[in-house]
Amino acid sequence: MSNQTGLKVCVVGLGSMGMGVATSLLRAGFETTGCDVSEDAMARFVSAGGRAIANPADAAQDADVVITVVVNAAQTETVLFGECGVVEVMAKGGVVLSFATMGPDLARGFEERVQAQGLDYIDAPISGGAGKAAAGQLTIMASGRPAAFDKVRPVLDAIAQKVYELGDRAGIGASFKIVNQLLAGVHIAAACEAITFAKALGLDIDKVYEVITASAGNSWMFENRVPHILEGDYAPRSAIDIFTKDLGIVSDIGRDLKFPLSIASTALQMFIMTSAAGMGRDDDASVARLLAQVSGLELPEAPGRQ
Repeated sequence: MSNQTGLKVCVVGLGSMGMGVATSLLRAGFETTGCDVSEDAMARFVSAGGRAIANPADAAQDADVVITVVVNAAQTETVLFGECGVVEVMAKGGVVLSFATMGPDLARGFEERVQAQGLDYIDAPISGGAGKAAAGQLTIMASGRPAAFDKVRPVLDAIAQKVYELGDRAGIGASFKIVNQLLAGVHIAAACEAITFAKALGLDIDKVYEVITASAGNSWMFENRVPHILEGDYAPRSAIDIFTKDLGIVSDIGRDLKFPLSIASTALQMFIMTSAAGMGRDDDASVARLLAQVSGLELPEAPGRQ
């Protein structure tokens, strides 16, 4: 498919979310370059029809749009302004789309520094998981200058089902994402607690899943994460340490605002304990494994797993 918009796009970060973003852009016909520290990830992107370059500055050379799909603000800082940073080499008038979850003050700081280089910055955290990313159906909670949105609208349309334009300055999108992550983290922790509690009650947890997903106690996270537990599959779609980080940001903001976040704080401790038990890089449903270990319960294991 030809690139009908003429926009050159660079995606930095080809993990589970970034790979879906990059391949969705390819399907939509964009000239897309991928960049990642993993040679395997870049090879997969090349196999999908893209171009991959390990150095962010080389990958973003003259790019009109750079999408950063990295873990946190520190990685965003490195990608944008580090020794191989992309800001210096982008096409003038280009746009940075920043997808990482971070505090609103950090997002505003990045916006100021990017704009000082003659570029635009959109604070655009994402939600939906790897499946939605691969299907081009993400939800994007974005804020930035209206002119920047106009420039990248075809890109957003290619990767997202819903794009919320939430304000004309960075930090607003980040704040919306923080609220989302509070709920997501609490719901994952509650889902893991509920299914292991059902196991402690001697219930058939496959049947529990069937009944709860048809009942008022269901949540998106229960419906999405509990199958990982039922299958004994803890390969990371979203890792424990992601929510250790994100709920940590929630906790820091709450402390600064002097706002009590007792439920989120309890969930944070559950993720921290799971990470401390050696499961930080495993799927975030591993909270259930920690609870099972503490309680002496046996959860299902994937076939062939010892």
